[in-house]
Amino acid sequence: MINKTDEYYMGLALKLALKAKGKTSPNPLVGALVVKDGKIIGKGFHAKAGLAHAEIVALDEAGNNTKGATLFVTLEPCAHTGRTPPCVNRIIQSGIKEVVVGMIDPNPLNNGKGVLLLKQGNIKVKLGVLNEQLRKINEGFIKYIATGIPFITVKVAESLDGRIATFTGDSKWITSDKSRVFAHKIRNDYDAIMVGVNTVLRDNPRLNAVSSQRQLVKIIIDSNLSTPENANIFSGQSKVIIVTLPSRPGQETENRKSLSAKAIVLEVKEKDGQINLRDALKKLARLKISNIIVEGGGTLIGSLFDERLVDKILFFISPKIIGGKNAVSSVMGKGVKRVDQAIKLGELKIRRFAEDLLIEANIK
Repeated sequence: MINKTDEYYMGLALKLALKAKGKTSPNPLVGALVVKDGKIIGKGFHAKAGLAHAEIVALDEAGNNTKGATLFVTLEPCAHTGRTPPCVNRIIQSGIKEVVVGMIDPNPLNNGKGVLLLKQGNIKVKLGVLNEQLRKINEGFIKYIATGIPFITVKVAESLDGRIATFTGDSKWITSDKSRVFAHKIRNDYDAIMVGVNTVLRDNPRLNAVSSQRQLVKIIIDSNLSTPENANIFSGQSKVIIVTLPSRPGQETENRKSLSAKAIVLEVKEKDGQINLRDALKKLARLKISNIIVEGGGTLIGSLFDERLVDKILFFISPKIIGGKNAVSSVMGKGVKRVDQAIKLGELKIRRFAEDLLIEANIK
């Protein structure tokens, strides 16, 4: 039975983990506390891949006072050597008497091994404290490590009737200033931002993150390599990846050569004459991209839904009616044949920004 004290301390460790939100990928968010005689004597969080894990930071802060203490950690301590040594060895050596673990590490390299080694080291282990909340903050890591595919969030700014542009292509601005400011801040939580080439051609966006310290990878889905070499997306220092189809023999174009000098041209498999999105995501994951926010356009978003590759939606809805059968819809693609095949959402979270509504939900 989980008692209130365990939940309280794990809640504090969770808050510590969130201090590094958007900075640890491809690693998870992890926080840790060392508690002795009801007092916190050490705390830490994993700040960035390659830096010390949360447990080690907390143990370092606690110093030589760890004998007989309890360690609260949001994720199972690692038992393997990666960029850093195994955390379980240090925990056992520290004299910690009990470790309270929020969630088991989904990484197959660990996945229960850390808990086993702690028990073999005569340390009491308690599992599952705030497990669901912790799985939520690490949903991107869990998907990435378990499937080898990045976690995909679709962000849309649309009218009440589901349009992202008029029949003339005009799209500025459908939602309010407050919505757009918040939408830009969200980018800081992701490794990469993805758009289709039509969005680049129509809107010529920069797709920069709000934070000047955040280098957001920019991804363009462009089967024919029609991205202009002077497009705004190449501004700044961020890495740009253009996902395209393989060139056929004798068809190496000048545009491909010039774009290769500015971006990573990532060739993927073909499906029905178009880019195989699942193959594209697998190859992006191999580049250590664990989560992606997709910001347009309707064709790309529709295709991702058709392939059941979307994990989460963020729909900003403005109380405007655009109308017109030739206006651009936020979700295009093939769609479903029957209503009972429609993609269903989990629990909705609804917020308001000026006159707009933001609907946030995970895909069931």
